[in-house]
Amino acid sequence: MAASYENFGIDPEYLGPEEEREEKVRTRIFKVARKAAGQIPFMEDVIAAYYCALDPATPARVRGAILAALAYFVMPLDMIPDMLLGVGFTDDASVLLGVLAMVRAHVRDEHLEAARSALDPSRGNTGKDTS
Repeated sequence: MAASYENFGIDPEYLGPEEEREEKVRTRIFKVARKAAGQIPFMEDVIAAYYCALDPATPARVRGAILAALAYFVMPLDMIPDMLLGVGFTDDASVLLGVLAMVRAHVRDEHLEAARSALDPSRGNTGKDTS
């Protein structure tokens, strides 16, 4: 599992244990996703991966890779600070694309539908996890 995200320049010690990563992701994912939506065109896939990571049927190694990438995404300080307009999310997007390519086979239709629902403001959904 560690090698899968170390290839993208993510130090697992920086992200903390998997339980800590999951909590970081759970509390910040939708706030950061709304902020980054204009700069990352594949945000629906990112949120679908989040739901995939929450799915107990997803293998542990896949969950770990997704949570590591999402933890990096939600961290306010990383290689390129997210507050830099136009370039702030480029490193995050690179990490996310790499992990999404690796785990795409595990993202199912129900994860994609949950992502669409969470990101669609017309549905009145806050995108918060209710589990």
